[in-house]
Amino acid sequence: ETGSEDIDILPNGLAFISSGLKYPGIKSLAPDKAGEIFLMDLNEDNPRAVELRISRGFDLASFNPHGISTYVD
Repeated sequence: ETGSEDIDILPNGLAFISSGLKYPGIKSLAPDKAGEIFLMDLNEDNPRAVELRISRGFDLASFNPHGISTYVD
């Protein structure tokens, strides 16, 4: 409902997707919903985005993801 803002695809085919950006002047279909991060395995025959659970202690109410990047060591 809030749309995806960015995606980062790892060499192994896992994709991380940020969603829920709220920005002044841009209409939000879910203004009270916190932002989310999804994981999608592009190696699957029918990949689907699965919401990742964010750790306790993180301020989800103000989570407003704008972009995403990963670091592979």
